[in-house]
Amino acid sequence: MSATRVRRGSGSGARPRGRSAASRVTMPKKVAARMPMKQAEANRLARWMFVLFVIAVVAVAAIALEIPGKIGRAAGEAVGDAGFRVRSVEVLGTRRMDARPVYEIALDQKAAALPLVDVADIRQRLLAFGWVKDARVSRRYPDTLVVDIVERSPAALWQDRQQLNLIDSDGVVLDRVPVSRMPDLPLLIGPGANAHATELNALLAPLPTIKAQLLSASWVGQRRWDLTLQTGETIALPEGRGAAASALAKFAAMDKTSGLLGRGILRFDLRVPGKMTVRLPRAPGEQAAPQPTSEG
Repeated sequence: MSATRVRRGSGSGARPRGRSAASRVTMPKKVAARMPMKQAEANRLARWMFVLFVIAVVAVAAIALEIPGKIGRAAGEAVGDAGFRVRSVEVLGTRRMDARPVYEIALDQKAAALPLVDVADIRQRLLAFGWVKDARVSRRYPDTLVVDIVERSPAALWQDRQQLNLIDSDGVVLDRVPVSRMPDLPLLIGPGANAHATELNALLAPLPTIKAQLLSASWVGQRRWDLTLQTGETIALPEGRGAAASALAKFAAMDKTSGLLGRGILRFDLRVPGKMTVRLPRAPGEQAAPQPTSEG
């Protein structure tokens, strides 16, 4: 039997030398083949990203040129031209304060068109007044601004460096008060006394009989109170809220049982814990001598 030898590389069925046809695929196609999306989808995504980029650039340019604000102002002016302009201001809630500054602030606007009035700015400017605890500003179409004021209530007078001011229960200064027009309110005396008005109110709140007789309260040495009553006595309280509250509560209890007030005693000194020193009025030519007593 004769053997037939087949020569490699010859004939029509022979494999070509070098790389196969599959191995000659270009690199980008290989990468695309491995990508999870088709080439058409990738092109579409690229186009959308380009569109979003253009939109972002246009938006930034519009903001930089204040185009939205200009459009809004133009629209507001157009509404104003149609008859919606500020022609009146209605102020509510002013019983004690002068209402003229409220009108002045409400009318002091860059634009008269009602939609363009900055109601938040009006409110912030009104809150700078001591009388104004809160303010609500609203538009009432077609042509009115409504300003509703919540006033603070005066609670005391504060005297410091020969100046007399009206304050509320939190010590906020409301207005200057001439001596000739002093209202019938308790008087707080001394530097910083107004800042401790809330503390004083809390001290007197549980003791209505003492509070009703309070004529003035002096803030002594930036640390404690001397209370002067309408009956003429002065009560010297110790430092510290707790110590002052305890001493004053004991004094009020003793006054209820023994009637300390209204007997001509000038001063009750409660600064030493557990003791009370009283000062009696002097007879003509007599030296004043404090009289110590025990609080029990």
